[in-house]
Amino acid sequence: MTGGNESCTAGPTSMSYLTCLTYILEEWTGVEDIGDYLSYAFYILWLLFPLVVVVVLPGVIVILFSISILWLHIYKRKNEIKEAYSHDIWIGAKEVLATLWDGHGRLWHGYELHGMENIPQGPGLIVFYHGATPVDYIYFSARLHIMKKRHCSVVADHFVFRLPGFRILTEVLGVIHGPKEACVRTLEEGHLLAIAPGGVREALFSDEMYTILWSDRKGFAQVAIDAKVPIIPMFTQNVREGFRTLGGIKILRSLYERIRLPVVPLYGGFPVKLRTFIGEPIPYEPNMTAEELAAKTKAAVQALIDKHQKIPGNIFRALMERFQRQKKED
Repeated sequence: MTGGNESCTAGPTSMSYLTCLTYILEEWTGVEDIGDYLSYAFYILWLLFPLVVVVVLPGVIVILFSISILWLHIYKRKNEIKEAYSHDIWIGAKEVLATLWDGHGRLWHGYELHGMENIPQGPGLIVFYHGATPVDYIYFSARLHIMKKRHCSVVADHFVFRLPGFRILTEVLGVIHGPKEACVRTLEEGHLLAIAPGGVREALFSDEMYTILWSDRKGFAQVAIDAKVPIIPMFTQNVREGFRTLGGIKILRSLYERIRLPVVPLYGGFPVKLRTFIGEPIPYEPNMTAEELAAKTKAAVQALIDKHQKIPGNIFRALMERFQRQKKED
């Protein structure tokens, strides 16, 4: 190897690094014109790159969900006898799932959670901006479980409960689809509850401009008022750069509005930097109307976006932020 490096730099002119590497590989392998083979390999990789972006990277999340579901079935089978004697047989399973997802968030996205001190000791309604996938919320709930040993239920769209195999996952993790009475009851029992008012529409049709698509929704605000709990705004930096959708295609928007199913393709799974920021709680005020509280909450989430997200979002910049230190003001 040393001889190869010396031959690369010998003579009146030195070779480029790539030429030198090709020269060394030819010496090691004994294959002539190996540079042509490398060029062909790079060309094939470039052709397959769209396939990787559309199928392989998003597939990692699907695999993690599958592992989570499989683990819960195995755990349930092993602990069926304990079910009658324990108030929660899923404690061990939740610990494993939290570790699994938190580990993925740390390794793939360098995931960070800021503002944990803004989560109250008692119940509270966490309201967040919905990315193309809810993976940032999953990382948040996993980190919350590990650091604070607290569980947070979440409101999901009805189609989630129709996904094959997801029933056990939704039951164990406390995923609910409403109605309002169920949300209020969850909060009155002293739990945390999370909701993204924009829902699937915001997930599919918002874009790198991070436009909040809540329409005139105020049901979440009424839930907080009825349960007499604070609202905690939350936003994840670069969540739109991790996964993108083809929501800009008008025919797909029309199709969604007609059948209300997530028919818009997504792509990505890029290892961008993700940071979740939890804002200051909006306290319960008995004289505040649902319309006023909804507007105040939307302004709070928008303030987090304005402070922590560069607009428009950029995938390459979000990737480079993996190598940057967090700013002091964040």
